[in-house]
Amino acid sequence: MIPELGHFALALACAIALFQTVVPIWGAQRGAARAMALAPALATAQLIAVAAGFGALIWSFVVNDTTVSAVVANSHSAKPLLYKISGAWGNHEGSMVLWVLILALCGGAVAGFGRNLPSALQARVIGVLGAIAVGFHAFILLTSNPFDRVWPPAAEGQGLNPVLQDPGLAFHPPLLYLGYVGYAVTFAFAIAALLEGRVDAAWGRWVRPWSLAAWSFLTLGIALGSWWAYYELGWGGFWFWDPVENASLLPWLAGAALLHSAIVVEKREALKTWTVLLAILAFAMSLLGTFLVRSGVLNSVHAFANDPARGLFILVLLMIYVGGAFALFGWRAGRLAPIGIFAPVSREGALVLNNLLLCSILAVVLVGTLYPMFADILMGARISVGPPFFNSATAPLALPLVAAMAVGPMLPWKRAGLFGALQRLWWAMAAALAVALIALLLTGSPVWPAIGFGAAIWVVAGAAADILDRSGAFRTTARNAFNRARNLPRGAWGAALAHAGLGVTIAGMAGMGLATDTLVALRPGERARLAGYEWRLESVRDVAGPNWSARRATVTVRDAGATVTVLEPERRSFPVARMTTTEAAIHTNIFRDLYAVLGEERDGAAVLRLHHNPLAPWIWLGALVMAAGGALSLSDRRARVAAPAPKGATQTV
Repeated sequence: MIPELGHFALALACAIALFQTVVPIWGAQRGAARAMALAPALATAQLIAVAAGFGALIWSFVVNDTTVSAVVANSHSAKPLLYKISGAWGNHEGSMVLWVLILALCGGAVAGFGRNLPSALQARVIGVLGAIAVGFHAFILLTSNPFDRVWPPAAEGQGLNPVLQDPGLAFHPPLLYLGYVGYAVTFAFAIAALLEGRVDAAWGRWVRPWSLAAWSFLTLGIALGSWWAYYELGWGGFWFWDPVENASLLPWLAGAALLHSAIVVEKREALKTWTVLLAILAFAMSLLGTFLVRSGVLNSVHAFANDPARGLFILVLLMIYVGGAFALFGWRAGRLAPIGIFAPVSREGALVLNNLLLCSILAVVLVGTLYPMFADILMGARISVGPPFFNSATAPLALPLVAAMAVGPMLPWKRAGLFGALQRLWWAMAAALAVALIALLLTGSPVWPAIGFGAAIWVVAGAAADILDRSGAFRTTARNAFNRARNLPRGAWGAALAHAGLGVTIAGMAGMGLATDTLVALRPGERARLAGYEWRLESVRDVAGPNWSARRATVTVRDAGATVTVLEPERRSFPVARMTTTEAAIHTNIFRDLYAVLGEERDGAAVLRLHHNPLAPWIWLGALVMAAGGALSLSDRRARVAAPAPKGATQTV
């Protein structure tokens, strides 16, 4: 009964979304106040219906209802409760219900927090979100129904994919989807602006919090997925330019450009057309990522589905939404005339450079990710594009981007002098050069890690210099500077914190450039040496888990005879899923990771892959700092309260 109610709730949500699409947009075009006033109620009604459907799906997984095909394929009675719950979205069908739930949450948020929006703009935004929801509801109901029944009931479920039975992967999809779907709101604002033919400072103020929230959640989602791959898959690294990882990086890059561009619209009413285009592009990249993960065109451990029919459906949705948006942009963009005029050397100019470099990196990643697919389709050639291409192609673009990050905030709006900004950053430049040279001399390593350390110091010091300059440090008394810093807007502190977080992540990546590893076969009692540490295999034994069995190695790591840590890597076997996974053992002291992975046993010897990863934790620490910077900026009242409508603006069009 509960699954039928869930199915009905999703069908009802689809019908409500259809009304949500038609009625508010028609009302906005005709100036019908009553039709526009229905928009918040329809968005709320759709949210309630989708939440009911999602709740029914969760219930089916928790009670292990083996009459539901999704439960049979992705759950098991012996599975821990956390993974029963996360199993509801750890599969294709459930993940799409999570997608529409977050989309409905966004619509409800626009309805609840958008009371200060002009009624016509709010109606159009909610209408566009309804149109997006209609397509995905239809996709679920026609191709991916999570409540399909099986009869007679299965005796037991097949269990969740073992690599997904991990706390990191339990929370990774919701965070990632909050980022992906969050860009649906900025997309809706862009379409509403094109329909209305107006973009102003108030529009930029309304768009910026949504782009900031989506970017922050996407940052957390990507970081959590990267961390999971680091400790669960036994890769020993943080990022391998996996195609599905690239699919999440694309909207992150577009969203970062959108966030900075929206600032120019809000402050100077410039870059209007470009900002609208970026809002469309960010959501287009989110939809492209959805298509790549679910179409089967990419092979990855992260892929949800391998169904060309479903992929074709999403491709059609992608063409309708994105193609229609670009067509509307081509038709109406000419009406979005910019007002603000600025010199190339100015804060606006720095943000334009930021946008150009971010979009150039996006283009490189997009081409590198899709080229093998098109080469296979058009030429029948099997081509692999890996880290050497991406590293060599993105590094020349990333370096000037990092260089501009510290300079841009030091420049005034409209017109500036570059020399004055560099004068205030002299100590940051000196610190960056000193650290790069010291790293090069101490490690004798290739030049790239040293450049990375210098770039990290430059970004962090640049963020600090921005706060010091705003507070008047070294130009007034320490007490006055402290009071000014304390009274700075939280948005200023948040931006500096986010930039500093990127610097911390860059330092972690540079540290990984000094990582060392070795592959050894050891019998109990034998030793290996790596990075000055002695690694001794003590034993290999069998252990049992709730729904798995494992071979667990015990490895003692010593430094100068003193025990540093005891690592216990595992190889787990899941009998229901008939799969074997690795569980890396990691010991960290924040400045480095000692990392061990257990392979197969050969002739009584255990195969171990050992890693010494300097500064690896900083990669994810920096991501947390970036997201915290975004949250701090969102807490600024200026970001949460809509700007007043400009003089002469009307509520209807």
